[in-house]
Amino acid sequence: MLVPIFTLKLNHKINPRMVTMGKFDGIHPCLTAATQAGKVFIHNPHTRGQRQAAHRLSQSAQDSDISLLNINQAVSCLTAGSLGPNTTGHTLLVGSQTNLLAYDVHDNADIFYREVTDGANAIVLGKLGDISYPLAIIGGNCALQGFDYEGNDQFWTVTGDNVRSLVLFDFTGDGKNELVVGSEDFDIRVFKEDELVSEMAENETVTSLCHMHGSRFGYALANGTVGVYDRTARYWRIKSKNHAMSIHAFDLNADGVVELITGWSNGKIDARSDRTGEVIFKDNFSSSVAGVVEGDYRMDGQIQLICTSVEGEVRGYLPASKEMKGNLMDSSVEQDLIRELSQRKQNLLLELRNYEENAKATLGASEGDSGMGVIPANTQLQTALAVRAATESQRAHIELSISTPNGTGWQYRPGEKSPAAHSASEARLVFFPETIIRAVLIFAEGIFEGESHVVHPSAQNLSGCVCVPIIPPKDIPVDLHVKAFVGGKNSTQFHVFEITRQLPRFSMYDLSVDPDAPQPTGRVTFSINDRPQRVVMWLNQNFLLPEGIESPDVTFTCLRGGGLLSISMQSSGEITLNTDDIDLAGDLVQSLTSFLAIEDLQAEADFPSYFQELRTTLTEVDEFHSVHQKLTAAMADHSNHIRNMLVQAEDARLMGDMRTMKKRFIELYDLNRDLVNEYKIRSNNHNALLACLKSVNQAIQRAGRLRVGKPKNQVISACRDAIKNNNVNALFKIMKAGTASS
Repeated sequence: MLVPIFTLKLNHKINPRMVTMGKFDGIHPCLTAATQAGKVFIHNPHTRGQRQAAHRLSQSAQDSDISLLNINQAVSCLTAGSLGPNTTGHTLLVGSQTNLLAYDVHDNADIFYREVTDGANAIVLGKLGDISYPLAIIGGNCALQGFDYEGNDQFWTVTGDNVRSLVLFDFTGDGKNELVVGSEDFDIRVFKEDELVSEMAENETVTSLCHMHGSRFGYALANGTVGVYDRTARYWRIKSKNHAMSIHAFDLNADGVVELITGWSNGKIDARSDRTGEVIFKDNFSSSVAGVVEGDYRMDGQIQLICTSVEGEVRGYLPASKEMKGNLMDSSVEQDLIRELSQRKQNLLLELRNYEENAKATLGASEGDSGMGVIPANTQLQTALAVRAATESQRAHIELSISTPNGTGWQYRPGEKSPAAHSASEARLVFFPETIIRAVLIFAEGIFEGESHVVHPSAQNLSGCVCVPIIPPKDIPVDLHVKAFVGGKNSTQFHVFEITRQLPRFSMYDLSVDPDAPQPTGRVTFSINDRPQRVVMWLNQNFLLPEGIESPDVTFTCLRGGGLLSISMQSSGEITLNTDDIDLAGDLVQSLTSFLAIEDLQAEADFPSYFQELRTTLTEVDEFHSVHQKLTAAMADHSNHIRNMLVQAEDARLMGDMRTMKKRFIELYDLNRDLVNEYKIRSNNHNALLACLKSVNQAIQRAGRLRVGKPKNQVISACRDAIKNNNVNALFKIMKAGTASS
């Protein structure tokens, strides 16, 4: 239980997820946040009256405890921590879509200011892997980049999509930090330096990550989902109609285990058990929560949980003492307990009434009437999955058939004594009507909107079989949790059957092949030291195949995007995957090597159409860079002209030459209009450049996914060097052969 101990009203609106705590003088914690006006404020109530320098840091007139750092562009992320080896205080790091600033608040000086072409959407500060010094790691446009204290680029790798969240902690338990990355392609990836060691698929953009303890970490998604993972195993998750703006780990009940604190878009703050997700504390702000941090803000030796809202309200909380816990729990907890017990009472009464009605229905069934809710004891729910190609009326899909194969008739119910029976062990003859499925509920992540789907046939179409079309948007394995209401045609009471069926990862691929379909030109070839039967086992586990497939040589039709997929294996162990989809090829390589426990795999690949698109994109990147330089030079010239015009206009005003002054201001107006137009052109050029750079970074990541282990890391590193040296031919050699050598 938490107790509020202080509340502050700051006259600044705070950007969501851009709040941190830093000890910039090495002693006093200062609340730091980005504002909507392109500034960063630093709240320092510990040193009132101190003079502030006037270069970047200016004292706020509204509040003497607040200092403002002028960034002059939209802030996209910030953090604070120890970056340099010999610094006394924390370093403030501020990221934007074009630059990264490392700033010494105490000495009012820039440590470094670096241009980052991929932007900075998220930032984290700390040690990574075997690197002995802290790095400021930013996640941007499909890329991760780490800088040391001097601003040198010490770490770089690519990831699947735009990065939205980062956290550093010991994920593998080897005593060294790994980098956990959440991105817009719904994946959580774990990097041991530049090596990808784990990958977890979610069903929405991963907006927040926080370390809890050990290998356990919390996460939040853009659709309002919050949960906890322990390594790759998800402990629990909940989903809300509101969005999780910030998550943080804090021990609120002093039991030595941190809870997950979540700040929501509706202003609610709640704390949940890391084991079960049960809410054990909640509070409310009048506006959306901006961030949740911790620190000894009162300098009394106690760490407070500090929550901020977008309107600038700040609250500090402390764990309640044992004496206070009883008083605090009296009101809210007792009300929650009464509400919970009332709900349980209603549920039990409803269940009791259902039992009574079923007992009456059973008695009626023995006399030959409709048999409300009574079904044979051996009734089972059966499921089947089948691939269905596209028709004129329906898209290609996976058909899930749910059925109860029970017929109509009189059956003996053992263990009940009939009037004519001589012992209780004799059976009673009971009439069972045909069983029908009244409704089906399916819960599945990432397939249905809202993660659930209900099929409720009309009364005229009731039967013992229901077919549900399923269209997975991506190639990921999905657990289908099915609940079916089963009873007789005239039943008002139904039995609920539950069953779980896994949808294989590559289920949207059909063995039926059009003989006139063009053969794919893309391919990836690699060799394994394993038996063909093991590859067949992988095929059966990951594809929907009929029984009797004994050869690894198969050809599929891709139902989602069209085209063919061909898999073949030579007696020497050489496997060739033929497809024009480089993403599919990478998924197949990663899935097969994971199944066969292969740690390192080199491969040769060629995707002519994709590589031609990439070559065009690289040409566009050069053109956009050239345009960017020309526009920058033109804007600099115009800025110089504006300075001269201002001086001339002011001179004319002082000399009383109104005609010249008017002429100069008209020229200034025209120059300013030209500057605004050039800025728009530059902005559009920059956005187009970012899109091209994202495509290039994704191409490097895709080339890496065609390999495993060390060959994968070597390909990514060599591709980056080739791009740095502007060696396009070497880049394509590396992507094809895994090395720059011929």
